[in-house]
Amino acid sequence: MRKILFVLALGYAVAAQAATALSAADAAAASELAKNSGCLSCHAVSEKIVGPAYTKVAEKYRDDKDAVATLTQSIQYGSKGKWGRIPMPAHPSLNADDIKTLARWVLSFDK
Repeated sequence: MRKILFVLALGYAVAAQAATALSAADAAAASELAKNSGCLSCHAVSEKIVGPAYTKVAEKYRDDKDAVATLTQSIQYGSKGKWGRIPMPAHPSLNADDIKTLARWVLSFDK
């Protein structure tokens, strides 16, 4: 029974990692998208600017199976109170695929 639980847990961990893993091309495209969408005006990879560092966001959502959906919603509709008093503005002009790519890219910094 323990062996089965271990295998299931290992499979879940691998699936969660694959859900946020990006190819080099996707990571480069996401980085360019973040730059062109103004994301880097408030965020950086490893340091807080106005909003949290991407490494901190990825760390916060590390064990959240719904992390991509949660971040996708925050990017599209904005958020308040998750990281302090300053709200994150909505980005309604980005399409759903770009928003999901950005969310997966941010989560990929959990290394």
